[in-house]
Amino acid sequence: MPHEAERLRFTFEAEVISWRGPAPYVFIAVPVHDAQALREAGRAVSYGWGMIPARVTIADVTFETSLFPRDGSYYLPLRDKVRAQLDISVGDRVSVTLIIPAASPRAG
Repeated sequence: MPHEAERLRFTFEAEVISWRGPAPYVFIAVPVHDAQALREAGRAVSYGWGMIPARVTIADVTFETSLFPRDGSYYLPLRDKVRAQLDISVGDRVSVTLIIPAASPRAG
């Protein structure tokens, strides 16, 4: 399946965490050392509130989501459907490939 042009791509390993906002959510925190590159890429593709569209691959599952700024970096939300597909739980460490598209999917 062809993909649109990429603005940024990197791979990292991180722990799956829980963050309690208005409802319990499960996330992966992007490493702080990657935050500056994300902020720069986000200037061109963010659709508001610092949200950055992203394509994420964990194991053999690829999905689209939006990163949001938090604690000096960004949080990548993990939907229940994705966690179930991959049998991921809070506390697990996962390898993530993160792609920021060259243009915002909401532009135009």
